[in-house]
Amino acid sequence: MTKKQFLDSFLETIAEYDNIAIVSHVNPDGDAVGSTLAFCFFLKKLGKNVNVLLPNAFPSCFNWLPGASDIILYDKNAATGLQVLSNADLFCFLDFNTPSRTGLIHNDLCHFTKTPILLVDHHRDPDLSKFKTYLCETETSSTSELVAEIIQYHGFDKYLDLDIAKCLLVGIMTDTGSFAHSIFHPETFDICSKLIIPGIDYTEIHHNVFDAYSENRVRLLGFSLSKMKVLPQYHTAYIVLCSDELERFDYQVGDTEGVVNYPLSIKEVNMSVLIKEHQGQIRFSFRSKGQFSVHEFAKDNFGGGGHHNAAGGSLNCSVAQAVDKLLEIIPAYKNDLDY
Repeated sequence: MTKKQFLDSFLETIAEYDNIAIVSHVNPDGDAVGSTLAFCFFLKKLGKNVNVLLPNAFPSCFNWLPGASDIILYDKNAATGLQVLSNADLFCFLDFNTPSRTGLIHNDLCHFTKTPILLVDHHRDPDLSKFKTYLCETETSSTSELVAEIIQYHGFDKYLDLDIAKCLLVGIMTDTGSFAHSIFHPETFDICSKLIIPGIDYTEIHHNVFDAYSENRVRLLGFSLSKMKVLPQYHTAYIVLCSDELERFDYQVGDTEGVVNYPLSIKEVNMSVLIKEHQGQIRFSFRSKGQFSVHEFAKDNFGGGGHHNAAGGSLNCSVAQAVDKLLEIIPAYKNDLDY
């Protein structure tokens, strides 16, 4: 299905359904929160009964977003979430394309195989056979940008308001690192310019997201950077954070967001890795510069994936084993990292 086919048929498709559940991925980021809320507001303007379900808590820096307090967190309120899924005649998957990325929600989604699914996403390697209709564009900054395109196609003058604009700006801003990466075409800036409507204070939005950290979060950042190890022969840096170290800084969801980006500011570093032990699992965050695909790196070695320059993965093992695996496989990528 082409983008134009999706956009042309969107209103007709949505007209078939009254109760819609919007779902996003585990450990939701700014794009997951921003895109789902904006899409929710838009669908409500189309007369639909809509709920947003997220698998677990999102970073507190997004609590101020319109509608954030209405999001159903599945790990806290599974009974309500299950009722929403049961009542829904359409699921909308936003910012992910593999059902297993929904964490706890996945266990219940498996029971609703007859409920049609609409997908809006910008991640690679989707299995599009699972979806009734889809807008999947990997060369797009964020899912929030795709949601903005859907709304724009049917009329910003009709549907865009302050709540939707704020949510979309946060999603695009965070998934591009404040417009530092993942800009594939000028339309990203064009659509953002149209979101700056009367009443929008972009400076305040940026402040709410990036200048409202706790003291513990800033101290954790300093501690994390003090633990950074650089492998100059492989143009790679990595940081390891154990669960007891996170507890020392009263870790909250989102406190390590962005930590993995800092080593890339070193001129010779082309890949940065954050290895974090949390809730009995080892989670990896990968970032790269230029040509090196951390999506392929994560997919091939850590059961993960994402984007060309930003990806994640996980292992069920000890911290030491996770580090050993990373150090074991990196030499095979020496030539790719040396550019």
